[in-house]
Amino acid sequence: MSRTTESRTGVDPGLRGLVYTLVAGASLVALIAVSATRRQHPESVRDFVTVATLVVTVALATVIKTRLRIRSTTFYFAWVETAIVIGLAVAPASWVVLATGLGVAAGSVTRLAPIKVAFAIAKHTLVAGGATVATLLLGGAWPPREPLRIVVLLGIVYLVAAILDDVLAIPVIALASRTPILRQFRNNLDLRIAGFGVRFVVAASTVLILRVDPRLLLAVPPLVLSLHLAYSARIRARTEQQAWQRLARTTDALNVVDLDQVLTTAVTEAAELFSADEVEIELREGGRTVRGGAAGITYDGTAPRPSATDGRIMPVTLEGHDRAENIGELRLRFVGPVELSEREQYTLRTFASALCTAVRNAQAYAELARVAADHAYAATHDALTGLSNRRHLLDEGTAQLTTRHADGVTALVLIDLNHFKEVNDTLGHGAGDRVLIQVAERLRDAARADDLVARLGGDEFAVLLRGLPAPAVAAHRAEALLAALHDPIDLDGMRISVEASGGIAVAPATGGMPELLRRADVAMYQAKRAGQRIATYAATRDTADLSRLTLGGELPRAVADHEFTVNFQPIVDLGSGQVTGAEALARWHHPTHGLIDPLRFLEAVERSGLLPAFAEAILDQALIAAGSWHDAGFDLPVSVNVSPRSLLDARFPGAVLARLRAHDLPPDRLVLELTETLTLSQLDVVDRVLSRLRDSGVRLALDDFGTGYSSLSLLSRIPVHELKIDRSFVTAMETAPEAAAVIRSTLDLGRSLDLTVVAEGVESEPQRRTLWELGCTAGQGHLFARPLPAGALLAALQRGAGGRPGALAAPLHDTGAVIRLPGRRAAGTRTRPAPATDVRHP
Repeated sequence: MSRTTESRTGVDPGLRGLVYTLVAGASLVALIAVSATRRQHPESVRDFVTVATLVVTVALATVIKTRLRIRSTTFYFAWVETAIVIGLAVAPASWVVLATGLGVAAGSVTRLAPIKVAFAIAKHTLVAGGATVATLLLGGAWPPREPLRIVVLLGIVYLVAAILDDVLAIPVIALASRTPILRQFRNNLDLRIAGFGVRFVVAASTVLILRVDPRLLLAVPPLVLSLHLAYSARIRARTEQQAWQRLARTTDALNVVDLDQVLTTAVTEAAELFSADEVEIELREGGRTVRGGAAGITYDGTAPRPSATDGRIMPVTLEGHDRAENIGELRLRFVGPVELSEREQYTLRTFASALCTAVRNAQAYAELARVAADHAYAATHDALTGLSNRRHLLDEGTAQLTTRHADGVTALVLIDLNHFKEVNDTLGHGAGDRVLIQVAERLRDAARADDLVARLGGDEFAVLLRGLPAPAVAAHRAEALLAALHDPIDLDGMRISVEASGGIAVAPATGGMPELLRRADVAMYQAKRAGQRIATYAATRDTADLSRLTLGGELPRAVADHEFTVNFQPIVDLGSGQVTGAEALARWHHPTHGLIDPLRFLEAVERSGLLPAFAEAILDQALIAAGSWHDAGFDLPVSVNVSPRSLLDARFPGAVLARLRAHDLPPDRLVLELTETLTLSQLDVVDRVLSRLRDSGVRLALDDFGTGYSSLSLLSRIPVHELKIDRSFVTAMETAPEAAAVIRSTLDLGRSLDLTVVAEGVESEPQRRTLWELGCTAGQGHLFARPLPAGALLAALQRGAGGRPGALAAPLHDTGAVIRLPGRRAAGTRTRPAPATDVRHP
């Protein structure tokens, strides 16, 4: 199978040198053939007709060929070696060599560039010379006479010609298309072998026909044409199949969310898919341009830079199937004149549409990732100072304590500004914010790269010290941090001195980050009480810690003797004063120590393994109370706080539902309060437990919302019914704009998600009225009632307030009065909040 190439571009020096070498070798073969022809020249009209027929046959074999384009170079697969082998069977070898050169020249000279004509003539002349050498080696056996010998000997000569054709053509094609020689040899190898076989059959049949009856030679051209058309169709089908397969692989490879990877894949794959010398993608958004070829990216930037590849450009707009948006342009560059077939044009449009979709998807994903990163940053950092917030401190500290013990000692420094309230009261909150910002900057500058500086809220800061060589180093580092606050702060020409107290705690063996924070807090207040600037936590002075150790050993007896009881604090409609629910609060009636607050024993309960029994005892008492109120005519839901450890028990939902059935209460009369931690909220088992409870009708509430322990991400995973505003915000809302802002944002969030919002710690009428005017309909606190036993709360409900049973406070306005509120109340806010239950002291 012979090949020629067609292109009108400049020739690579290496390619030119190779062609010249072939021309030199062919010239030598031609000289030898001329010398031989002088000794055995044509002598009759028949001889001249034979030579002319050979020239015409070779010329036709050169013209009739199959087209294949690689980049800007078009390759043609011809039948010249078939004509050569047939000629060697019917004419002297020297005639065939010269006829081959003349025929190839006649078939190529008007259509190819001079160097391409020279290559074609030289290659086929050398092939004819090689086939001639093969016939000479066969000696007296050539030319064959018997049919079997014709097939065998002709096959040997044809095999030599075919191999020599590949050996001479493949290096040239590889240089022209800039592909490795071995890869070029493997390309379409099966088709080449099949073509060799078909053309050998044609050559053998032709020679056999000539031996039987020369007149049958008329049947050869139709046979040759039919085989040529079939073979050409086979090559086109194979090429199109490979192109569609590559298009499918390419569009599948574009299905990624990283824009850089999308553009890199598009450039490299498009260069292979369309045999382009260079591919360029220009995006409208940002003016980004990416350019390259099959070998990779050569340019990626926004500054205009012309391409180094000159030639024809085929542009296509990057737009989707709907053509609603033009996001840029894809350009194919070819160093020579190239016309894409109809199939290639359709493939290009399909590829451009897929690339447009992939780019838009990647851009959308990048924007979502940016927004998510912004939200994640906002959720873990203080808006005023830019420092980490409490949540981030707890997360980082937990990770440090659980996974990096080998890195050294971990310690926490808690810093509280003294008399900061006086700055706010005297100069205003704006001045106070500026002081906090400067304090944050000084602490950040004084801290080391591995330290984590956080603002916990108000005027309280914390610095997590990591990788300390020894615990004693923490005191020196804390002194340096406080010394950074020593110089006065310049505030509009006034020099304000900032005094601070600090507490140091080294990471405990148990208890994790919450215990480390508690110990640092204990140390800080010890420093304040002692009038010192800084103090280090000492277990011998932590009476709360000692009592916990003592009480932990008494827990089994307390559970067995039913020493744990429940008091209830009512939840009240802020506008009408009517009770709408109750919050259960666990207490331990110790026979020696009296009433013990849950903060002193809950952690010990969780560690002791008695949590299921303790939780069941509290739940039973809460449900019994709800049943007694219902029997008395007050249908009040009750809620019980859930320990995060209970949410890790897959049996927990079944136990809760079993208690509800045992007390004959519908599930919606129970609200389970969640104190969310990020670690637990990410566990699938927690999601399953909470989803089963909610699907069963049990209501869910998120406690202490806004304190830094709660996460907006939980609301997207667990659809709760209720949010509870922490008492610290209610207490500070009249003096701290930040607290009022948190309350307003929580109420807005509740309205948008159709959630009930309950305010904790309502202790005065001004607080009640302010919350109600902000749109908060429910609250609880000492203004209405302190925690009471179930019977005492029932008696209070029966007495009522102002002759109104079920009410614990007078209404803010007379029934039917039209009130103009200073703040906006959203319509549709629920008037009866679900109750919230807590085991903590209110």
